[in-house]
Amino acid sequence: MVYLDNSATTKPCEKAVKKALEMMTENFGNPSSLHFCGFNAKKELDSARRTLSDFLSCQQNEIYFTPSGTVANNTAILGTAKAKRREGKKVITTLLEHPSVIKHFEILSEQGFEVVYLKPDSNGKISLQELSNAVDENTILVSIMAVNNEVGSIQDIGKIKGIIKDNKSKAYFHCDAVQAFGKITLKPKKLGIDLMSMSAHKIHGIKGAGALYVNNSIRILPSIAGGGQESGLISGTEAIPAICAFSEAVNDIGNVEKNLAEVTKVRNYFVEKISTINKVYVNSPIDALPYIINISVEGVPSQVMLNSLSSMGICVSAGSACAKGHRSDVLTAMGVSPKGIDSAIRISLSKTTTENEMDLLYNGIVDTINRVRR
Repeated sequence: MVYLDNSATTKPCEKAVKKALEMMTENFGNPSSLHFCGFNAKKELDSARRTLSDFLSCQQNEIYFTPSGTVANNTAILGTAKAKRREGKKVITTLLEHPSVIKHFEILSEQGFEVVYLKPDSNGKISLQELSNAVDENTILVSIMAVNNEVGSIQDIGKIKGIIKDNKSKAYFHCDAVQAFGKITLKPKKLGIDLMSMSAHKIHGIKGAGALYVNNSIRILPSIAGGGQESGLISGTEAIPAICAFSEAVNDIGNVEKNLAEVTKVRNYFVEKISTINKVYVNSPIDALPYIINISVEGVPSQVMLNSLSSMGICVSAGSACAKGHRSDVLTAMGVSPKGIDSAIRISLSKTTTENEMDLLYNGIVDTINRVRR
């Protein structure tokens, strides 16, 4: 199998799987329980929190575990709206965001908030000047992802908090870092990020755990009522096996910059090769995160290409193409043609992806083109 859909999910690393199994079979206590099984589980939970805080150079009490990146996004957005609605009713995001962000901004719009959507340029970048023009004293939240999940475009996250302050706004800055965490260096305090969402299964952890960084200087309100876990912000018994596996996956990341350089070589090798094929277009900008490559193969519908490659044991995504008649909002906003959108596929690499695997993908694409194009 050639697995190139790592932006959807990654293969759990051996250490994460081993740790999850240990926490399910040996150390399976509820961390809220007041006996030795509970205490042992709580120690593991605290250790996992310390691992993430060390990796992000923040305080342990600024890390809140969630069931997923989606819940982290929801908690940040709705929690901010509930906490600051008396300060203003304006929120700002982009047309690049994941549905777990976009859908909740739609909910806020229905609740009477003014929602501003920033449109990206053809390279998937938002204009910082347009952001500055949009921010005012009535703005309570700016939510902009670090890396787009469809094309890999990277936003200039480090300048956003400064823009908010320059416009005399007290808005919180939320960053969906699900596709960026562990792949580029992200230190939320240094970058001026107030809230940052992460997910375990995107970095070779297992499904069922995410995390939300919340700067100690801000306050958001819970959206989930219950037993008061995670300091009352995210109620529900913590998924200790997934959380501890998350910690192991973070420890297994290695050198972020070295990984980035190696993946960049593999990406460049493939892009140079695939660009020689007639009517194949690379939609990802040249400075995109190299882990994500979005291409359009004109004359071959996305689902046809996906099915063909799948039959060869090659896994990619058609996630940026038509889904039930709905074209990708991201590619549409970037100005990609309808033909390009309908034939787009997303190829997403991991730190272990090889040039040989990219050769197999290239051959599979060529074979499909030869059979399908007329």
